[in-house]
Amino acid sequence: MLRSYIRLVLFAIGLLVGVQVPGFIKDYALRVDAHRAEAAQALDGFRSTAGQYFSGDLNALVAHYRGSPDPVFQRDGDNVERVLRRSQLFDREWQILQGPWYTRAWHLFSAPNRELLEETLSGYSYQVLLSPEAIGWAIGGGLLLSWIVELIIVSIGALAGFGDNRQTAARRHWN
Repeated sequence: MLRSYIRLVLFAIGLLVGVQVPGFIKDYALRVDAHRAEAAQALDGFRSTAGQYFSGDLNALVAHYRGSPDPVFQRDGDNVERVLRRSQLFDREWQILQGPWYTRAWHLFSAPNRELLEETLSGYSYQVLLSPEAIGWAIGGGLLLSWIVELIIVSIGALAGFGDNRQTAARRHWN
């Protein structure tokens, strides 16, 4: 009986953890989009200049700044390049997050942007979404957690010699 309650508690914990996944992914995606928009806005003036003098090539603008004998322009070239690289990083991150749910989840699990992940974690507030995706994650998380923990407990019990009821079951069957 205790084992059944433990299974229920583990399932409930897994359910509550699993239901957080879609909300966290959504918060991360919103943060990426906000940073992407900010970086694009920071480049707008430079894009206009690059469009007017360098056929829209921001790298040519950066090279022009760096080729200047004036150290102020050279430094500005470094700053423009830094903003350009950051914008490209956020664009790539945003593109990845436009895929199906499993690619978004795998990306956050395997290769997220550390800075954005830490920002999302620090600003995340727990939420219970009742979307089909959240319900699927919740049920999957509940089943997975309860299955893994039960598998570990049963394996440890089998190694320790507990739970071997084959002889008892055989006697009951023949009586």
